[in-house]
Amino acid sequence: MPFSSPSASEATPDVPSDAGDPRVALSVLATIDPVLRDSTVFGLVVGAPRVVALRHDIRAAEDALRRVVVDATGVIEDEVVPLEHACLSCAVREDAVPTLRRLADDGRWDHVVLALPVAAESLPVVRALAAQTTPGGELERLRLATVLAVADVDTLEHDLLDDDLVSERGVGLTEDDQRAVGEVLAAQLEHADLVVTTGDVATAATGSGLVDRLRGVGTRRVDGLHALVADDLARYTHDPAAGERRAHPLGARGPLPRRDEPSGDRSWTIELWSARPFDPERLLRRIEDLGTGRVRSRGVFHVANRPDSLCAWDGAGGQLCIGTLGTWDDATTAEGRPVEPHTRVVIVGATAAGDADDDGGRRRLLDAFRDVLATPDELADGGLRWLGRTDVLAPWLGARSDAV
Repeated sequence: MPFSSPSASEATPDVPSDAGDPRVALSVLATIDPVLRDSTVFGLVVGAPRVVALRHDIRAAEDALRRVVVDATGVIEDEVVPLEHACLSCAVREDAVPTLRRLADDGRWDHVVLALPVAAESLPVVRALAAQTTPGGELERLRLATVLAVADVDTLEHDLLDDDLVSERGVGLTEDDQRAVGEVLAAQLEHADLVVTTGDVATAATGSGLVDRLRGVGTRRVDGLHALVADDLARYTHDPAAGERRAHPLGARGPLPRRDEPSGDRSWTIELWSARPFDPERLLRRIEDLGTGRVRSRGVFHVANRPDSLCAWDGAGGQLCIGTLGTWDDATTAEGRPVEPHTRVVIVGATAAGDADDDGGRRRLLDAFRDVLATPDELADGGLRWLGRTDVLAPWLGARSDAV
């Protein structure tokens, strides 16, 4: 699909849209915490005889997947299935799709909740399911309802901003899964239609504020598992295109509208924007200042020595990933209008608790951003000054001759 950035139309809240659709609702649940996942599943099926949950766990060391199916009566299935490849996309193709089809055909349930393996990102799974739920697909009797992420505001600041790895918590999807917990959590919150929080919002104001800074424009939030009702999930229909836009680097949410900050909320957002590209040498020199630390950063940029390349910026948990996404000619707004080359990185962080002088590194970020941008004088010759120079970003962006 074309790359796209969000439009003003996405600022309107999500509204129920399943009226008259006879298909079985399918909701997708993602979280980084096994206790939260199981508690959410339990709360959704108890007292709801028409709801069934399919839970998957990948056992990477065994090249296997555990499938558990539960409803209000208890456990219906609990089986370990061998997989050719212990990865999430394979699990969807090899087990989830036929199992979901079987549950939809059974007739006992009108709502299926797919609980993803802990630390799985919802986007690739939902992308696969969206393709299968179209007319003629294997899951045409199912309708994608709500994609939800469940997070604990009491631990969210640490989970998002510190450098824990999923492997250190025992929830890696592969034996060598080196993703940061913050990377996974951010991706889940940014893609979800609905974010459900647990914990004390009043005492964890910073964690609560970080949730709102990451979740997409027009999405919903519910505080407390007690307020989550399966019927409310089924009332909505997931918009795959809107979800893709929220998750795409071009769709990074900017600063929140001006508001009175809740007492104790130390979270912040800064949006670094310029029509000018980065100077490649200065970017490499200051990339740690700009891209690491206790922040979540996401966006797009272009580089003076490869002006046609649309480059992605994605950082969390002390890690930073940059790469190419295609050309700027591929990028469009939600309305199909072209996107002009620009540099935009949205950074979310928090000041230190109890330190009135701490600014969360924002001065350093602003200074590094200004330094890394190519100056008008440097751009005046149309980029000739960079011809013949070693491309220092080639290890991350690919050889310049291969760059698009």
